[in-house]
Amino acid sequence: MTDTYWSDLAALDWQVELGADEAILDAPVDRYALEDKAPAKAKPPKAAPAKTQTSAAHTPPTEVDSVAVARAAAEAASDIEGLAAAMTAYPHCDLKEGARNFVFADGNPAARVMIVGEAPGRDEDLAGLPFVGKAGQLLDRMLAAIDMDRAHPEAAQSVYITNVLPWRPPQNRTPEPSEIAMFLPFLEAHIRLAAPDLLVLMGNTPCQTLLGRAGITRLRGNWTDVLDRPALPMFHPAYLLRQPAAKRDAWADLLSLKARLRETK
Repeated sequence: MTDTYWSDLAALDWQVELGADEAILDAPVDRYALEDKAPAKAKPPKAAPAKTQTSAAHTPPTEVDSVAVARAAAEAASDIEGLAAAMTAYPHCDLKEGARNFVFADGNPAARVMIVGEAPGRDEDLAGLPFVGKAGQLLDRMLAAIDMDRAHPEAAQSVYITNVLPWRPPQNRTPEPSEIAMFLPFLEAHIRLAAPDLLVLMGNTPCQTLLGRAGITRLRGNWTDVLDRPALPMFHPAYLLRQPAAKRDAWADLLSLKARLRETK
């Protein structure tokens, strides 16, 4: 009997080691009632895709540095006409797809004063010229008040007008930082090629672009330097149409501009 006990215990230990550690289930199983199913076959593991040598034709495209492309194109322009052609051909700004016309500049390129605005609006987009809508008409009246005109043939009495962006943003929204960064090299080249004596920065966007600062109510009327030339921040005429009381400040800035022109003859 002793031999049987130890033999049974050894058999039990062996079964436990094999994983048979449950003698009975919670409920009896009728083996005759079970469906006669074949055991499910295990799915073979998926083979790893074969590594193939990437050909030059299937090389993923590298990300383009749109600012670097703009800078190279702007630096290659030797005159204003060449700069306009380079900006028209620049392919990395989506604004071009939704705009009707390229809005480059207006006035006398030899003028002593260069005005920099924000971006074309609806009227400018239709005409292909900057400052031709209601804000542009107010600007013309402001210039006439100090004996200046964008169409005047004399450099001392004419102005040259451009914008930070040459394409109209949808719904006249404020230009995005990425858009400003793309066109900053072109604007700097435009100023270099036109070589005005004085700059007028009309509104927040030109100040943000060329000064790295915004807050036109604080900046306006205070002369500063941009690209080695005096620059005067002023209210944009569109702002004056919304806030007529600010025309008093605009008139003071115009008188300051006229006085600076006399000083820098």
